[in-house]
Amino acid sequence: MSESSTVYPAIEAINLTKRVADATGELTILQAVDFTVQAGDTLAIVGASGSGKSTLLGLLAGLDTPSDGTVKLDGIDIFALDEDGRAGLRKEKIGVVFQSFQLLGHLNAVENVMLPLELRNDGKAREKAEAMLARVGLSSRLKHYPKYLSGGEQQRVALARAFVSEPPLLFADEPTGSLDAATGESVIQLMFELNQERKSTLVLVTHDPSIAALCKRTITIAAGRLV
Repeated sequence: MSESSTVYPAIEAINLTKRVADATGELTILQAVDFTVQAGDTLAIVGASGSGKSTLLGLLAGLDTPSDGTVKLDGIDIFALDEDGRAGLRKEKIGVVFQSFQLLGHLNAVENVMLPLELRNDGKAREKAEAMLARVGLSSRLKHYPKYLSGGEQQRVALARAFVSEPPLLFADEPTGSLDAATGESVIQLMFELNQERKSTLVLVTHDPSIAALCKRTITIAAGRLV
């Protein structure tokens, strides 16, 4: 097989380790984590609070840097890139959904969803953002600012923003953690529907076994190590 036709895993975590300074000297948050995710798979990362799940997700998305090891996305070593290079890679390949929504308060719903498209100089940013908000049931909320949206509506805007540029990789960090059970269930259902439609690769951090069960694979992190 020629190099140009090599099919790489969507995600490779290689000896991924994260240490930070603390009062006692150094704290190891993640220790030598290795796994791969194939394109189109859905993976749940589970574990107790403080086990290192969110740190792992941040490293996979290139939002944080490891102490040792690396991450390859579609064969690209993301930590061989500088910060601008990683930002460019995220712009092209990655969508992220945060527990706390991370919407920009000075932008309305459609403007928040337009952001990743505008970063790519997409001339149809507004048209695509409006269509995506319609897909998540928010056609009547296009011009509402985040403070006037419920938690569930804000998370739907965040989903629309993550999916609107059709990234091949989607990372979600406790996406229902700030929502009540009924709203969380509807958001999760919508996220999986969108993921199947877009044929993307989904990595989801959750403490909820019922959500993890929806994924094709589950890995467990305990005290910073893969169990």
